[in-house]
Amino acid sequence: MAYEMQITSTQQRVKIRSPWAVALLPIVTLGIYHLVWWYRINEELREYGSAKGYDLGQNPTNSVLALFPGGLIVVPALISYWRGTKRVQGAARIGGKEAPNGWIALLLYFLVSIGFYAYLQVSLNDLWRAEADALPGQGPPPEIPDTMPPRLEQEGQRRPEEQQPNP
Repeated sequence: MAYEMQITSTQQRVKIRSPWAVALLPIVTLGIYHLVWWYRINEELREYGSAKGYDLGQNPTNSVLALFPGGLIVVPALISYWRGTKRVQGAARIGGKEAPNGWIALLLYFLVSIGFYAYLQVSLNDLWRAEADALPGQGPPPEIPDTMPPRLEQEGQRRPEEQQPNP
């Protein structure tokens, strides 16, 4: 499920998408969803770059055309993925977020390509949570569950229920 937001101080909209949907829907739709997703994230990056005064791409249509039919030649698709990853990294840096690692992205692309798509989407989701506002009449975006494990007790420290009262 996607959650639509608005880039702060602009009218441009972005979406927080489920990484699972981004990874698995291309399989179910025989690649059609992937082309739509690639177009939309490139469009969102272009609009975000315009709002911040940076060039994060000019024509999302060219990015999709590089995948299909350009992917039949292989090289245009590789260039489109490389430039798209660079755009996501640039957007993360502009927003002050941790940029996705290029080496991890490369390994994911060649070993488990659906993991590559999810990896980019997770980075975009973090950026949009920080840089975009909820639409009027819409609640805040869903929170990310805390993935930190419980803390260990330090030596000499007791739990509050184990401490004995002072007489």
